[in-house]
Amino acid sequence: MARVKVSEAEKVYILHGIRDDLRVDGRSCEDYRHMEVETDVVSNTDGSARVSLGHTAVLVGIKAEIGKPRPLVPDEGYLEFFVDCSANATPEFEGRGGEELGIELSNTLYRVFNNRSSVDLKSLCISAGEHCWVLYVDVLLLQCDGNLYDAISVAIKAALFNTKIPRVHMSSDEEGGKEVELSDDPFDCVRLNVESVPCIVTLCKVGHRHVVDATLQEKACSVASLIIAVTHRGTVTCAKKMGGGSLDPESIFEMTEVRQTTRNDLGFLCVYDVSLVQAGKRVGKALHAPLMKLLQQEESLGKKRQKVGFLG
Repeated sequence: MARVKVSEAEKVYILHGIRDDLRVDGRSCEDYRHMEVETDVVSNTDGSARVSLGHTAVLVGIKAEIGKPRPLVPDEGYLEFFVDCSANATPEFEGRGGEELGIELSNTLYRVFNNRSSVDLKSLCISAGEHCWVLYVDVLLLQCDGNLYDAISVAIKAALFNTKIPRVHMSSDEEGGKEVELSDDPFDCVRLNVESVPCIVTLCKVGHRHVVDATLQEKACSVASLIIAVTHRGTVTCAKKMGGGSLDPESIFEMTEVRQTTRNDLGFLCVYDVSLVQAGKRVGKALHAPLMKLLQQEESLGKKRQKVGFLG
C-alpha cells in the first residue's frame, strides 16, 4: 500500500481537525471526495468502467467466457479477479512492489463479490454441470491516493452494470450431444442485475473518531481500519479489519448484534467497534442510490454521451 510520511505536527493538526468534524480538505468525517464514474471505456471488453476518487483512479474491464461450473455448485457461474498495481500509480509498485497488494485486493474482492448475496450467480449458468459463464474481472490501479477498496468496488459495480453477455442458444447434434450457440447480434445480449452488488466502505479509526474515504495523510494517522461491504438495503455481506490497532465493542449485546450482522459465506465471525459498523452501513446504503441513478442516466444518453479522460 502506498504510504506517506507525516510529521508529528501534521498528525496533531489532522487529529484535532477530525475531532471537530473538520478535515484538512474541508470535508466532514463521513464525506467522500469528488467522484467521477465513466462506463464503456475499453472497447475489447464486455463491460468496463473508470472511477476517480480524489486523486485515486482505477480502471476495471470484464470479459465473459464460457467455462465449466465448479463441482460444489454445478448450477452457478463465478467471477475471477486480478488486480494489477501499475508502477505509474506510485513508485512503490515498481518491479514486484505491488504484487503483494494485488493479491490481497484480489482475495478480498473474491470474498465480497463472488457469493450469492452479491451477484446472481445462477443467472450465469448455461447448462447445469456442463457450461457456465465465467466473468474475468481485471482491475488496473492508475493512481493511488488512498481508499483503494471503495474506488475499486464502485468501478466493479459500474462495470458489471455495463457488461453485456451474448445470449446463448442450446441445440442438440445428431448424436444427442449439446451444442452451445452464441448470438451474432450485438444487441441480443443479457444484462446482469447489479442492484444487490455491494459497495465497499472503508472506515479508518483516527483518534476517537472514524473517517470515510481517508487520504494517505489521514491513513498515516490511523491505527486501524474496517472494510465493510454494504448492499443497497444496508445489509453487511463482508467485513475485514486492517491495521495493528484495536477496535473495542461497546457492550456484550451490541457485540452479539454485530456478530450476527457480519457473518459471511465462509462462516468467519469477527467482533468490531459497533459505531464503525453502524457508520459503514449508513454511508454504504446512501452510496448506492446516486450511483445507480448516475449509471442509468449515462446509459440513457447512448452514443450521444461525451467521453472524458485520457481514454475518451
